[in-house]
Amino acid sequence: MPIISVIAPVGQLDPALVSSLQGAFGATGDALWLSPDEAAEFPVAAMPANLAEVRASVAPMKVDLNLVADGIRRKKLLIADMDSTMIGQECIDELAAEAGVGERVADITARAMNGELDFEGALLERVGLLRDLPAAVISQVIENRITFTTGGKTLVATMKANGAYAALVSGGFVQFTESVGAALGFDETRANRLLVANDRLTGDVARPILGREAKIEALMELSPDPADAIAVGDGANDLGMIDAAGMGVALHAKPVVAEAAKLRIDHGDLTALLFLQGYSRDEFVTP
Repeated sequence: MPIISVIAPVGQLDPALVSSLQGAFGATGDALWLSPDEAAEFPVAAMPANLAEVRASVAPMKVDLNLVADGIRRKKLLIADMDSTMIGQECIDELAAEAGVGERVADITARAMNGELDFEGALLERVGLLRDLPAAVISQVIENRITFTTGGKTLVATMKANGAYAALVSGGFVQFTESVGAALGFDETRANRLLVANDRLTGDVARPILGREAKIEALMELSPDPADAIAVGDGANDLGMIDAAGMGVALHAKPVVAEAAKLRIDHGDLTALLFLQGYSRDEFVTP
C-alpha cells in the first residue's frame, strides 16, 4: 500500500497538519511518527490526484510531502551525486573562483545543471578555463571551501549499518570525490579526472567523460535490480539514475529535476532519505 511521507525541519511538523493531510488524502490507517514533530507517514489506497496541489500548499511551512510506492523500502544501494548534493558546493566553481573566472564558470554550471546545455560540452568549456591553475589549489579548495551537506554522514552510516553499499558517482572530479567519499564513508567513488602536467591543470579531463549515462551504468552495475537502490542528486545529469532507481530523490534540486523526480526533498537535509525508507530517528547511526 502506498505511503504518504511528511517531513519537516526538526521540531516543526505540526501533528494537526498531519491529521489534516490524512483527511485530505483519505488515509487508510493511522499516522506513524518516525520522529516527533519532524517526520510522519500514513498509508493511502492509491496515488492522490491532488498531491502536487497539496505539496505546494505546505511548502511555505517547509514541509516535504511525498508519495512512497509499494515495495521494499530499505534499499541495498545508495548512489549519490557529490556537488550540491553530498557537499554544499560545485567544485569546479570553487576552482574557477581561485582562477579568477568564477562568475563565468558558475553561469555555465547553473545552465548545465538545469539541462539548458549539453553536459559534456559544458564540462570541457569550464575545465578549459582552468588551464594553468596550480594543481595544489585543489587541496586548498578541499580544505577551505568544501562543506558537507547536513545529514550526509548519518545517511551513509545508517544505510551501511543495515547492509547497504554506498557509491559516490559524480560528473565532477576524482581529485575531490576521493577525499569527500572517504570522509563521508562511501564504499567507492567514480568521477572524471582533471589532467595535470608539470603540477598545473592542462585544461582538459581524461576520457571517457563520466556524465548522465555513466551514472545510469553505475547504478545498473552496482544494483542489478534497480528497485533495490536509492539515488539522490540535484542536476540534470542526475535525472537518468534518479528515474531508474527504485527510489529517486531530487535534493534541493534545479527546477527541471525537481519536477521530473519521483521524490523530492526541498526543505529537509539528507536524513530525509532515511525517513523516506521508513527509518525512525532512533534507528539513525551517528558516525
